[in-house]
Amino acid sequence: MEKHDHIGDNHILTNIKTPMVPNAFDKSDDEKIANIQVHFKKIMEELGLDLTDDSLSGTPYRFAKMYVKELFYGLNPANKPKISTFENKYGYQKMLVEQNITIDSSCEHHFLPITGYAHVGYIPKDKVVGLSKINRLVDYYSHRPQVQERLCIQILKDLQETLGTEDVIVVVNAKHLCVSSRGIKDKESFTTTVEYGGRYNEASIRNEFFKICDFKNVE
Repeated sequence: MEKHDHIGDNHILTNIKTPMVPNAFDKSDDEKIANIQVHFKKIMEELGLDLTDDSLSGTPYRFAKMYVKELFYGLNPANKPKISTFENKYGYQKMLVEQNITIDSSCEHHFLPITGYAHVGYIPKDKVVGLSKINRLVDYYSHRPQVQERLCIQILKDLQETLGTEDVIVVVNAKHLCVSSRGIKDKESFTTTVEYGGRYNEASIRNEFFKICDFKNVE
């Protein structure tokens, strides 16, 4: 147990893909909800809660449905939004920035909320993407058990592939309830992760993005 506690306080990134078993989607959502409902009912019973109470009797089902349909729908590739791209007919070659995109995720170590914002920039080549599609992509990768570093990389790599350019930057600022509500219980701190490629390796280009987003003390 001590080993698990130690690992749980560290962000170990072994793969940019979310760890999944090969048969992860053999069962339907309804089957998963039914199974999770049974197991969570047992957890509640172990905690000593009275499930005959009107307020608690429906909680195992609500919990299971929330996990499968709401919090973690981003695990299923079938739910990935279609990211349509368009020819860059205007020849726009300056930076495009979409900032303050809501992050609503969950820590994979404690299954507690991660909340904050993503800020995404790219320099178009032959393709551009609808602005709302960036938000949808962030939302998709957020809705799975996550490590913030991986979340940042997943968004970056997907956009680089979709847009056909390495010139993409992603910054995520988020608060972790596993820090604020347990362990050290620090209510004020937040975490910033930065990933980029292509022309954003140039300090001047990177700093232009930071200036647009009004970031301070980010290198």
